[in-house]
Amino acid sequence: MSIETAIVNLKRNHFDVSRFETAREAADYIDRKVDARTVGMGGSVTIDELGLYDKLKTHNTVYWHMKEETEEAMLDGCNADVYITSANAISEAGEIINIDGRGNRVAGTLMKKQKVYIIVGTNKISADFREAMDRARNVAAPLNCRRLEKKTPCAVAGKCFDCTSPERICNALVVFWRKPTWCESMEVVIVDKELGY
Repeated sequence: MSIETAIVNLKRNHFDVSRFETAREAADYIDRKVDARTVGMGGSVTIDELGLYDKLKTHNTVYWHMKEETEEAMLDGCNADVYITSANAISEAGEIINIDGRGNRVAGTLMKKQKVYIIVGTNKISADFREAMDRARNVAAPLNCRRLEKKTPCAVAGKCFDCTSPERICNALVVFWRKPTWCESMEVVIVDKELGY
């Protein structure tokens, strides 16, 4: 797996890319870039680890259902000027993969006119599309099910069973092969450490 190759291909696919050694540097960068805006955030352990909600809330209007725990926060977040989330995996070819349960997190990245930030640790970069999908389904999803205390087979066994559980969180899949033409800027922020699931 090569981070440098992934960066070259992400740029070729029309994504902006920035890279930081530490989570603090990445958080400070986002904090400087996003000011006096409405901001939506997708469910993300990575964003929580960066402390972005508290940072941005001091000078932006921020909607994040992980803190506010309301459907309104999800809907308002999807309609915000700026959307910030993570990804379940990114391939070396520059493909960005996200799996979602309710759909709000992936919806926030689609049809976004102004700015989307996708923040990832190097642990989320995979050699190819197959490995990236495997990571999304067999690493990220089971760990998120455990965190959310979902009663799913993957939460117990640590791998996907393509289950029919009513608590399943793998209901929607979005793959960005290229930056959507509607979006003015979609930036992948890479941090040189393991973050999130």
